[in-house]
Amino acid sequence: MEIKLLQIAAFLSAGIIISMVINVLLLRFSRSLGIRNKNDVIIRWSNQSKPSLGGVSFYIVFLFSAIGFSIVFSEDDSIFKNTEFVGLLSAGTLAFLMGLADDAYNTRPLGKLFIQILCGLIFVFTNTTIDLTHIYFVDAVITVIWVIALMNSLNMLDNMDGITGTTVGFILISCLVSSFIIFDFNRNFWTIILISQIGALLGFLKYNINPSKLFMGDAGSQFIGLIVAFFSIKCLWNVGEDTQNPSWIGIFICLIALTPAAVDTLTVSINRIKKGKSPMVGGKDHTTHHLVYAGLSDRQVWYVFTFVSACSTALSIFMIYLSKKGILIPLIFFFLFFVVVFVILYRFTLKYQAPKEND
Repeated sequence: MEIKLLQIAAFLSAGIIISMVINVLLLRFSRSLGIRNKNDVIIRWSNQSKPSLGGVSFYIVFLFSAIGFSIVFSEDDSIFKNTEFVGLLSAGTLAFLMGLADDAYNTRPLGKLFIQILCGLIFVFTNTTIDLTHIYFVDAVITVIWVIALMNSLNMLDNMDGITGTTVGFILISCLVSSFIIFDFNRNFWTIILISQIGALLGFLKYNINPSKLFMGDAGSQFIGLIVAFFSIKCLWNVGEDTQNPSWIGIFICLIALTPAAVDTLTVSINRIKKGKSPMVGGKDHTTHHLVYAGLSDRQVWYVFTFVSACSTALSIFMIYLSKKGILIPLIFFFLFFVVVFVILYRFTLKYQAPKEND
């Protein structure tokens, strides 16, 4: 059954409304939702303690969208007979609960890594795998590494108001349009999930854009990181397979679509390794922070990342369109966009440092 525009609008609106209602309730009752002491809220870049519960809405909207699909398209087979969905539901629940536990108890890094590996393995065993080398074991390992990388990358990027929510929103738009271009609006359930999650992000951003009222928290960044990992595999990584083109195309498309997150993670990792520090240790040394050190306000930094994210999405969509048409050579040159963004932001991290009182 094809998805109609009215149904798309309905699920998008439902995602926004449900997300906004949940976030309003979380804001209102945050003092009584399991917070044991003042250390149970995350102190972010703003140095203000705020509820870190915004990501709860992502998971709830995900469940509601699955239920809604079952009701609207009741004549279709049960979605629980879909192996890939069962894998996404299982891994997503694990990621959400792990993030929720980390928000509440500050879990150990090795415990988080174990859960992330398990999420990646669930994808592999439920047929959601990156098709790069066409060698099952190698592609399975790449898939697990991709899941771990994205869950940690988006968690690291969640360091300033509105940045991660906006970046992820544009990435999911790339995945959604990719599905439309390649499969002509005929991806039913996955289309509904994508649209609902974009709606959930819009509802969350109302309260997360600077000055924010609440944060995403690890429950949100881990779950939404897994969602991005899943749909980037289905709609970006495997574009080559879906369009009967070489599999390497997916590497360039993913890199462009995820430019803001990839550049930030790469920049932070390089700078911390140069200083003899672990890339996984937190700090106020992200590209977002250095833009503030350069004189931009938090809101202006959000504008910068919104612009870069929008360009990334536009370019990745164009690359997918060219791929479907069989025009491949120009795709390599789109890599220059990633290089330019990386060079500019990396130079900012070298030129503008934190004031001594913030060290």
